[in-house]
Amino acid sequence: MLGKNGVRASLMALCAAAGVAATPAYSKTITIGIGIQNMCTDTYQGGTIIRGLKLLPKYLPHDGKYKDVKYKIVWRNYDSGGPITNMMIAGKLAFGVMGDYPLVVNGAKFQQTRGERSLMISFTAYNLDGAGNGIVVPVKSDIYSVDQLKGKTVSVPVGSAAWGMLFNMMKEKHYPKDYFHMINQGPMVGIAAIANDKVAAHADFCPMSELMEYKGTGRMIYNGAEAGIPYLHGVVVRKSFAEKYPEVVVGYLEALIKAGQWVQDDPQHAAKMISKWTMIPKEVLYLYFSKGGYLTPDPTFKPKFIKTLAYDHEVLMKYANMPPLDFKPWVAPQYLKAAYKKLGLNYEQQLKTFYHPKENIHLPDEIWINGEKIHQYANVAEMLKSYAQYKKAGKTIDATYVYDQKTGLKLFGKNAFYVEDGKTFDAFMLKSEADKYAKAHAGKVMTFAEVTKA
Repeated sequence: MLGKNGVRASLMALCAAAGVAATPAYSKTITIGIGIQNMCTDTYQGGTIIRGLKLLPKYLPHDGKYKDVKYKIVWRNYDSGGPITNMMIAGKLAFGVMGDYPLVVNGAKFQQTRGERSLMISFTAYNLDGAGNGIVVPVKSDIYSVDQLKGKTVSVPVGSAAWGMLFNMMKEKHYPKDYFHMINQGPMVGIAAIANDKVAAHADFCPMSELMEYKGTGRMIYNGAEAGIPYLHGVVVRKSFAEKYPEVVVGYLEALIKAGQWVQDDPQHAAKMISKWTMIPKEVLYLYFSKGGYLTPDPTFKPKFIKTLAYDHEVLMKYANMPPLDFKPWVAPQYLKAAYKKLGLNYEQQLKTFYHPKENIHLPDEIWINGEKIHQYANVAEMLKSYAQYKKAGKTIDATYVYDQKTGLKLFGKNAFYVEDGKTFDAFMLKSEADKYAKAHAGKVMTFAEVTKA
């Protein structure tokens, strides 16, 4: 077992491997500014959970040249990644947690400055197919497809991951740039606009589409999973800060790894706790963090994900006049590898691990009864029988969960479309897919209200 001197020597070796020279002892306060997004589930492992569990002080260095250091941790909450980048460039923040398109905007903008640069040091979570972003219409709208948005007003937080998704959707569907009228609205403004029928559609990042569905004000007509491009979030740091305090960066990443493990250990408990910190309903958070949920916590630099960011950057260069980004100096996995080594974890093994949403299709359907553990069922029919029994018994049902039979995406039971073919029920996210399946199997498309009566 390493003693104090051994631990110190080991960390110095790790930082040397990261290409960072040793510095003299510090005898001052180090301010650590971290830009987070309390309304963006994919960022939670890099910010909200670390803050809520008070993990960062446990992993910051307190020996060697940091023996007499005092830390001032400053958390700044933003509604999207764009403002975080602006504050980082201004020197007000050291770390920023944001989505895929904002990440490449961050790197490109920093490389346009004279001296300062940013480094991408970690991912936080992913959905391999791209679920997380979505386009929602008012619940009573007669729009069921993005093809019906031609000439209409679509709002989106400009500079966000959802903003990038819109451009990618236009590219994939060969829409012209003026196919619809795009306006800038932050998440809360967009949610209000949908609730009051002020826009034809609102595009947003996780978990806003599902939040509108949960509230009963919106209906999703497009999920980012349709593009089949991974949905990613991650962390960037100012290069000058990382080079000056490499051990601090490694400590932050240790806390990030632990935050992801905490979620996976007990997703239902995690959903309850995160709900208290963010005011996002626990039922929505469980849709993201549970087994079979939208998100897979994983900070490692998978080559596929770097290629995805490069693709995202190409989309932004075409549609948003984004400046170039040299990925080679920007991507910096060495700090994360050092954190894995300090925690005794196998980075290379995790690097090879992927979770695909289609693995969810045969997972148990679920009911969350207030105050109880999640109840699981072999199929939709069994879940519906129990739902009826619980309702008759007067129990409070917080949510039901089913899986889209095409993509494997986890859905709120009340928002899915069901196909009944005389033997069983199959759930679908989109009405168009349910219609197609029903036609092929001589089935009948039903809503949740209809299927619970059947």
